[in-house]
Amino acid sequence: MSEPTCVFRRDGERRYVPTEQARGPWDPQALHGGAPAALITSAFESIEPGAELRMARLGFEFLRPIPMAPLRLSTSVVRGGRRVQELAAELHAEPEDGGEPVLVCRASGLRLAEVPEGLPTLPEDAAQGPVDRPMVDFDVAEPRRFGLDSTDSVSFAASAMEMRWEGDPWRLGPGRVWQRLGIDLVEGEPLTPLARLAASADFGNGVSASLPFDGYLFINADLHVHLHRAPRGEWIGLDSRTLLSAGGAGLSESVLHDRDGAVGRAFQSLVVGRR
Repeated sequence: MSEPTCVFRRDGERRYVPTEQARGPWDPQALHGGAPAALITSAFESIEPGAELRMARLGFEFLRPIPMAPLRLSTSVVRGGRRVQELAAELHAEPEDGGEPVLVCRASGLRLAEVPEGLPTLPEDAAQGPVDRPMVDFDVAEPRRFGLDSTDSVSFAASAMEMRWEGDPWRLGPGRVWQRLGIDLVEGEPLTPLARLAASADFGNGVSASLPFDGYLFINADLHVHLHRAPRGEWIGLDSRTLLSAGGAGLSESVLHDRDGAVGRAFQSLVVGRR
């Protein structure tokens, strides 16, 4: 049987059915967080009025594993305005037994007016943050399929995403990778650079795994993205690291790039434990 050519299929105005391409790494019956993050981001972009504003922040709270089940998405404008808008979304999963839909993800977005032209020149050391560095040259990065085991033939990471790595993707510690969602997010619908970025931003904890996949879980309970400019193009780069403190909390941090340079940062709070 051929692989699905989309992550979701639309079933009505606000109902989406995930395909195998949405599957995550921790549970074969649960979605990768990047799939709903991209879906919600795409919905945020279409909200009017205010689509001309720039997305400055995206936040996703994964309240429970998102099942391979029909999902219903609702969005709203919490705070309207010509210069600042706050958006909200809820994603509900429909149980197989026909019971009440279950809330699985809450999301928020902040849209702001564009920074005006003609500002004074920034100080030289303000244009680059303390951990920003250019990504490895795209043409040098090595194409690699990234599935957690030999049975992971169709999933969001292994087949929906095209990846080009700097170095060995299985090496523990900080990692750097170029990613492109190579199929439709929603069947037959165009995909924006911002939705592509949301799909990739959720990979930071895997790209920079500090613990071996076969012995430990390090599942992100949330994803928060801050942008200083809009992404461009199809390819998104992650320069990621994971910080773990015994008795504390796990944190993954990624500098997000397009092929023109850094565009923002993503943060994930991690639930860490033995398998």
